[in-house]
Amino acid sequence: MALADSMIQRWKRLKGSASLFQVFLRVISCVTLCWLLSMSTAHAGLLADRLAAFPKWDNKPATQPADGDLEYPDWLAGTWTMTSTLVELAAPLAPDVITPGFDSNQQYLNQSIACKVRFVPSSALPTHHELLSLLPFKGLIKDPVVSDRAFNGFNLAKAYLGDSVLAVNVDPRSPNRQMTLLQGGRQLISVITARAVETPDLDRFLTTELFQQVFRGVPNPYLNQVETTTAYRRLPVKSIATRPTIEADQVTAIYLSPQDPQYFKAGDRPAALYRYHLEFVHAEEEN
Repeated sequence: MALADSMIQRWKRLKGSASLFQVFLRVISCVTLCWLLSMSTAHAGLLADRLAAFPKWDNKPATQPADGDLEYPDWLAGTWTMTSTLVELAAPLAPDVITPGFDSNQQYLNQSIACKVRFVPSSALPTHHELLSLLPFKGLIKDPVVSDRAFNGFNLAKAYLGDSVLAVNVDPRSPNRQMTLLQGGRQLISVITARAVETPDLDRFLTTELFQQVFRGVPNPYLNQVETTTAYRRLPVKSIATRPTIEADQVTAIYLSPQDPQYFKAGDRPAALYRYHLEFVHAEEEN
């Protein structure tokens, strides 16, 4: 899924030396954070084993096609201050294959990025209104908690790129398709294609998702595939004065597109891996 070096350089000029390639991966990771209780399931322990084996990943995770939105545990409802810190990165196929942006992304190692994210009842989002109206006795059914994908993605993009980010829009027909708009007519369209989850206990869950990305507004639009695998853990509240906190271990894997000249060298093996530590601290609700 490597981008042409010249394309990377043009995108970097939007804000100093920042790598938009990596920024977009973080945007999508944030927008799809905390997936739980999807229609599909993974075999128990596979995702935990996958994270434990990092960085020795030789293939993509076992998933099922993404269908509808993902539901979150009730304890994720509300507004949070999320801090994301890159703690490790690897290029498993180096020196034969190194993705554009990998070297420049080393500047973010141990650097924390903070922004607000929120999780709301599904009925609070316009993308769900039409579907909910079709359900019988909908007033008797508790709304599941879902990610406010547009809010979360926009805030994380702004944390990296500032005013270069214009908007993050979610397709009203599908929560799995979203578009990031930037100055200069540039666009990133991402579509979640597959997912899996594990729920070891009430205070932990693990998830993985695969999504396709298309960069537009450049001379040669480019398609790539990305995986985000995450293990979340709710920490105990020690006192009434302590705000709820969640920690997560998250890995973003980059796979070469079949369009890439080096695709057959990599196959289903990731060409780049980024590991993050995430912390969510409960914040005051915002309108």
